[in-house]
Amino acid sequence: MHIGRHKAVLGALAVGVLALSACGTDQNVTNADLNPELRQLEVDCGDESVAAEGSSAQKNAMDVFARDFGVKCPGKKLNYTASGSGKGISAFTAGQVDFAGSDEALTTEEAEPARKRCSGNPAWNIPMVFGPLAVTYNIPGVSDLVLSPEVISRIYQGEIKRWNDPEIQRLNSGTDLPNIPVVPFYRSDESGTSANFQEYLSTATEGLWTGEGKTFRPENGVGQGRSGTDGVTSSVEQTEGGITYAAWAFPKNAGLGIASIDSGNGPVELNSESAGKAIESAEIAGRGNDLKLDLESIYGNDAPGVYPIVLATYEVVCSGGYDPQTARSVKAALKVAAHAGEENLEQAGYVPLPPEFKSKVLGAVRAIEE
Repeated sequence: MHIGRHKAVLGALAVGVLALSACGTDQNVTNADLNPELRQLEVDCGDESVAAEGSSAQKNAMDVFARDFGVKCPGKKLNYTASGSGKGISAFTAGQVDFAGSDEALTTEEAEPARKRCSGNPAWNIPMVFGPLAVTYNIPGVSDLVLSPEVISRIYQGEIKRWNDPEIQRLNSGTDLPNIPVVPFYRSDESGTSANFQEYLSTATEGLWTGEGKTFRPENGVGQGRSGTDGVTSSVEQTEGGITYAAWAFPKNAGLGIASIDSGNGPVELNSESAGKAIESAEIAGRGNDLKLDLESIYGNDAPGVYPIVLATYEVVCSGGYDPQTARSVKAALKVAAHAGEENLEQAGYVPLPPEFKSKVLGAVRAIEE
């Protein structure tokens, strides 16, 4: 059985995403247009298209994967519905889709229904999509800014109120910081971005930050809530002294300032290499081919050159229980996804899998039973 935009500058992001989405169905894209690794990749495509659903945080990466899958497996599609992690897990356990995208690994409560859906085989969490979170700001005349997790926490706790505060100045010696108010913005809606940002702050400050979960919890009266990534980013763009946290693609494409993070061993700029180092050193909390991550090993990584604010999202798959053709198609889609090129992923706001980590992911994909 088969179990199977409001501002022109922010419009640049939409244009980039539309371009990638268009590539997903562009009949003119050929194997020659793919990155060298993908061009040489041999794929057993199976006979099925693949259906998946879940996390909106990985939707733009899925557009990249879908385009590449369509090229490597002509006539097959990877169809992804960005309905949110919870709905994706529900659709997966109900057997409505072949795998789920999720901002979090399966919980203990979700694992048993997933096992039943997989004909008694455990479901695996495969971390495939990594999107850095940027701390973005609008300070006139300041193009380079360094912040620490402690300073960020104290801003949202209302303890640091002006940009020339001594704690910020110490991190930015030689920079003329203006005596203007710090205007924090945060997500007012429930958000996986907020959950991960708060977990980062709590881990990196060893408990100085106490907020947790999908509802961001600043000190009472501190900051202004806005709905969605677009809402907080546009507010910073329009507000001198503004600061917020957001998925990398939004401030990057809007041309906003993005702070370097000093975790105690010098400032680290956000780029694919520095975020990739955080992924490379991530520890696995799951067993065998269940690659559930120990997020503290990412968020608490204070090694030189590591940018630690990286949102990991998973593909939740059956380790067995698919019919043979569906299993081959799912494995093909995931194999192609693991080889996605840096340029397209970075344009969409993600970073590619580092080589050693990618080998773990591919090992889990190969181990899915047919």
